Amino acid sequence: MTRRSVICGTGHYLPERIVENSWFEDKLDTTDEWIRSRTGIERRHFAAEGQTTSDLAIRAAKAALDRAGMTADDIDGVVLATSTPDFTFPAVATMVQAGLGMKRGFAYDVQAVCAGFVFALANADAMIRAGQADRILVIGAETFSRIMDWTDRGTCVLFGDGAGAVVLQAEDGAGTSDDRGILASDLNSDGTYRELLYVDGGVSSTGTAGQLRMQGNLVFRHAVEKLAKTAHTALDGAGLTPADVDWLVPHQANMRIITATAQKMQLPLDKVVLTVADHGNTSAASIPLALSVADGQGRFAPGQVLVTEAIGGGLSWGAVVLRW
Repeated sequence: MTRRSVICGTGHYLPERIVENSWFEDKLDTTDEWIRSRTGIERRHFAAEGQTTSDLAIRAAKAALDRAGMTADDIDGVVLATSTPDFTFPAVATMVQAGLGMKRGFAYDVQAVCAGFVFALANADAMIRAGQADRILVIGAETFSRIMDWTDRGTCVLFGDGAGAVVLQAEDGAGTSDDRGILASDLNSDGTYRELLYVDGGVSSTGTAGQLRMQGNLVFRHAVEKLAKTAHTALDGAGLTPADVDWLVPHQANMRIITATAQKMQLPLDKVVLTVADHGNTSAASIPLALSVADGQGRFAPGQVLVTEAIGGGLSWGAVVLRW
């Protein structure tokens, strides 16, 4: 028997404020048509004043627990991916733990920017496989609207706020690719590409939160190449091929990257979960948000193979292959 990590519940939360592309038209040299044609984004959600990353994460976590038919007492730990924490410390995960009323277990954050949820999922899977936990809440939550340069039309129109969560639960499998749960993961980083995508502030550098800076064209080229490669590597690790994939659930960066990656994997767009038009790029929250939306629509059937993949600042990138 092989111990597997199976997703048994998903949930998400989006702030109430919806910002259409037209909102930017009197603030920047841009138009709704320009944003749509280049990114596929139509709208995004922004957190309200005083609404923090942990607020969004707690709501997403509660939704995932409800869908799993569990309470906080059933959970052994919280692993949360974010680049926009409420405070320098403590970890946002500990605030989620408190918000859920959890008095036991562990809670910590993972920081791999847009790839954060993939890294957190692989991390939680490793702990479940090792027997350190039976059930873990894995969350991606972001308030990127707090680190935007509102004069930079190349970045500020791309990002939104939100949170998504999954409940991972240990189940015994046969040790084959037919098992339910996470079958393989592939994680990568290369710090020599730091200047392509970063925030120009921090505790030990400027003492300020800073603002996001990105060289979009270079990020695009790296994203398409690296995302397809990491997905294939993870599939190889699971003993599967792209022909076995039922759903690609990519990081929702923009439609051009998603389309190019799907083409490289020889997957039609009707096998790709798309939420970027309504959410924008929500960084570490984008994959769990997409999982929750599609799950809520009943799009995933038991036994189907899903591939999640993401790339973010660092650069850091990776993929997880799982059977629903």
